[in-house]
Amino acid sequence: MIALSLAEIAEVVGGQTHDIPDPSVQVTGEVVRDSREAGPGSLFAAFVGERVDGHDYAAQVVEQGAVAVLASRPVGVPAIVVDDVQTALGALARHVVRRLGATLVALTGSAGKTSTKDLIAQVLRTKAPTVFTPGSLNNEIGLPLTALSATGETKFLVLEMGARGIGHIRYLTDLTPPKVGLVLNVGTAHIGEFGGREQIAQAKGELVEALPAAEDGGVAVLNADDPLVRAMASRTKAKVVLFGESAEADVRAENVRLTDTGQPAFSLHTPSGASDVTMRLYGEHHVSNALAAAAVAHELGMSAEEIALALSEAGSLSRWRMEVTERPDGVTIVNDAYNANPESMRAALRALAAMGKGRRTWAVLGKMAELGDEALAEHDAVGRLAVRLNVGKLVAVGGVEASWLQLGAYNEGSWGEESVHVSDAQAAVDLLRSELRPGDVVLVKASRSVGLESVAQALLRTGAEGVDAR
Repeated sequence: MIALSLAEIAEVVGGQTHDIPDPSVQVTGEVVRDSREAGPGSLFAAFVGERVDGHDYAAQVVEQGAVAVLASRPVGVPAIVVDDVQTALGALARHVVRRLGATLVALTGSAGKTSTKDLIAQVLRTKAPTVFTPGSLNNEIGLPLTALSATGETKFLVLEMGARGIGHIRYLTDLTPPKVGLVLNVGTAHIGEFGGREQIAQAKGELVEALPAAEDGGVAVLNADDPLVRAMASRTKAKVVLFGESAEADVRAENVRLTDTGQPAFSLHTPSGASDVTMRLYGEHHVSNALAAAAVAHELGMSAEEIALALSEAGSLSRWRMEVTERPDGVTIVNDAYNANPESMRAALRALAAMGKGRRTWAVLGKMAELGDEALAEHDAVGRLAVRLNVGKLVAVGGVEASWLQLGAYNEGSWGEESVHVSDAQAAVDLLRSELRPGDVVLVKASRSVGLESVAQALLRTGAEGVDAR
């Protein structure tokens, strides 16, 4: 964080100093909420969780070098006491962002946010110092913590914004007002909470409504291939830039194809020129993500050649998102178990089909959460798609939602041993260990709550130990 005194921070957040001998002492390190990350010069934000109270670690973080604790009660060590730590953290982030000279880029969407955010960051940091959201810390706590990690040298601040209801993104944009806003898509993720795609579009569009006008430098980057996103052009006064495969897109892809290993390649076309891209990531869905990143980078002054080179060199920065690992015995594990919704599930299955040409493929799938009344139909559809893509074997893991996956596959024509329903992750591991052969490709994917990453990790340990998985 840019250096601020404890007195200045207390004024910004409306707090009272307690047990602080010298209020002029500055926070020169990071603002953290995990006591293990506290170090010299840091400020520790003490949150009260369901199982852990951060206030209990106040003395420990000060011993580790933290200059103070942002707390909701006195803790016996230097502290700034506020009514609500989350509100105070947001106020501090708003203050710091206003003082930064960085260009703030914000993005949202139903699917692909984290992968696209990672691509944008990797492209922009070839041009100038860039700070971006780690992993998926895109909520009212993670977003201000990311903003507070920027320094005076930061030129680009890239923030992922998530939403679980109307008004969430409006709140986040108030904390960290963006200059460039990107909306990727409107899908069915969290549709059970929103109530419908139109409500999701209403929530996602709050990002473009928060942008400055075109004459003040505001830019709205919208997906030309998604009608609900494209319609958001009417909700902003910012300059509108379209990306996609549509001929009307300002930044578009032509000659899209997959390599023999399932990696996308295409010709990138921008208003200032064209250049070829071959990505290191897996799956055709990354073409749209790459175009979104390219549109942002082009608006921030990068050439088509610079963008194409950066996209071709970019990798995956966030764990459990299409992580591809080949075991010594030739089995390939695709760990995409961080989260799942119908759109990302279909994209992952298509990537598996592309990667598995000439090889036996396995789809180890679990529940997609928060789909509400659409849950049965969406799980059934994914099971059917696995069959239509000729996935060698579907392993549906878990309870009723997994049974719907298996039923969809059965109704599509998977009647023999091409699909199976198992009770839990360990049962899936036991099955795969007994049946995998060298050269097989295994996709593991489900919503985060299912914890299917344990399947991928167990299979990788099997390969590392040299165990014959046949």
